[in-house]
Amino acid sequence: MKNDSRIDRRGFLKCMQWVGGGVVWSMAGGLASSRLLEAGPQKREAAAGFTMVQISDSHIGFNRPANPDVAGTLQAAVDQINAMEHQPDLVIHTGDLSHLAKAGEFDTMEQILRGLKQKQVFYVPGEHDFTGDAGKQYLERFGKGTMGTGWYSFDHKGVHFVALNNVAQLEGLGQIGREQLDWMKRDLAAVAASTPVIVFATFRSGRSIPSGAGARRMEKKR
Repeated sequence: MKNDSRIDRRGFLKCMQWVGGGVVWSMAGGLASSRLLEAGPQKREAAAGFTMVQISDSHIGFNRPANPDVAGTLQAAVDQINAMEHQPDLVIHTGDLSHLAKAGEFDTMEQILRGLKQKQVFYVPGEHDFTGDAGKQYLERFGKGTMGTGWYSFDHKGVHFVALNNVAQLEGLGQIGREQLDWMKRDLAAVAASTPVIVFATFRSGRSIPSGAGARRMEKKR
């Protein structure tokens, strides 16, 4: 699909077929490598400092022909994660947990993810999670301990993670906002230059269109 903002209905439906997909990331020596969740394991994973799985676009509540069973698709992703030979240290959900930010949609999503063997799940919101109530329900459920509209950072095995929200201000391709940028500047000032930094946030195509399976955005910064 072309990387522009002119996404038509056909492109939207094509993207929706990938709801619930995932990517396995392996970190070794400060370098990240990846594979699709459904692909076979790689030798690098066994030697990695740690692995993590990124899932996105659950869109629980969507029920159109492109994917009439998004809950089943997310459950399949959970089953694939649980079947991994080397269980991941982390699971990261990069947005659009729900389709319309309704309480029942978040309930279903949480219930499915409780089936993960790995209980450490991190989240950033997608624009669909901020629909209608400006993210109130999302923040109440998944934003505890975060800053502002849901940004935060944490460290794991020598890697510094920064989670951002770029869907609260949707002008153009989405904006981070001055408050969040100032926070990130202070946060990274305390991180050694030699520490690998991974920034994750929702990728936006210019409209409320899911980006498909895999990494929406995972950027490594030295």
